[in-house]
Amino acid sequence: MGYGWGMGVGGWIAMAIFWVALLVLIVWLVARAFSPGRNQPQSRQDSGWQESADQVLDRRFAAGEIDEDTYHRTRETLRSGRSPKSMGQ
Repeated sequence: MGYGWGMGVGGWIAMAIFWVALLVLIVWLVARAFSPGRNQPQSRQDSGWQESADQVLDRRFAAGEIDEDTYHRTRETLRSGRSPKSMGQ
């Protein structure tokens, strides 16, 4: 300790590590507080929630991925408990 600075090299290194860690923590907290997805609910995949077959069918019909005839045939297949492959046979 006789360097005239009041602390040795280890003290300077510890102080530098402390300030760097503090700045990293502050930046991380600010970034997390203002991230765009912070107030939005979790996506369905993240939460483990899974759509039922009826919900998938409704969503695809609403999005225009399938036509009305396909929608009604598939809906009837789901209600009857038959597999879609057995319908075409």
